Amino acid sequence: MANTQQYLMEMYQLLYERFGPQHWWPGDTPFEVMVGAVLTQNTNWTNVEKAIKNLKSTGRFSVKGLLDMPEETLAALIRPAGYYNLKTKRLRNLLEMIMRDYDGRLEAFFDEDTSTMREKLLSIKGIGPETADSIILYAAERPIFVVDAYTYRILSRHEMVTDDMSYEDLQELFMSHLPEDVQLYNEFHALIVKTGKSFCRKTPLCENCPLQDWGPARYLPKYTEN
Repeated sequence: MANTQQYLMEMYQLLYERFGPQHWWPGDTPFEVMVGAVLTQNTNWTNVEKAIKNLKSTGRFSVKGLLDMPEETLAALIRPAGYYNLKTKRLRNLLEMIMRDYDGRLEAFFDEDTSTMREKLLSIKGIGPETADSIILYAAERPIFVVDAYTYRILSRHEMVTDDMSYEDLQELFMSHLPEDVQLYNEFHALIVKTGKSFCRKTPLCENCPLQDWGPARYLPKYTEN
């Protein structure tokens, strides 16, 4: 059998050849990407785009501009993203940290080393590892691999991971076997999301999936259960 590094690079090549570049994360500025990372929790990107369009239409799309809005106004603007009252609090928590610790200057926050940046983000109520790492990779453009439910589902079904692997374990699997490269991590995660949405659903559509014959699972009977 191939080793882990070979499997992961083969996985990337198969997905890239099928789907091509994903141009992810969509966003005009690092600030827009950061806001989108919070709003995209438990919803699809189309809804997030509507919410961000609402925010930008106010002419106050900045750390200070959003913080100065009454909470109910901010909540109404991001309503299309769902869970708008909860996401308003989470977004404000993030913006308050940037304002308090960096005088509202996002570039000053992004000047921090990666471990400090991640520690700061994870200290914010409502910001978990996936959201924090999305901000670090896609907004700050630092090499950290983003893991999500699709990542675990795909690798689990292909016998690449065990049931007890944590977020950090799965992240380390990628980061210890791949070159430390922002663009590679960016594209790879986006391709995994595309594969999860298109094929590796709760009820998998294995036929025609680019990973149908990939990984250790190729030596096992085809996956047939959820």
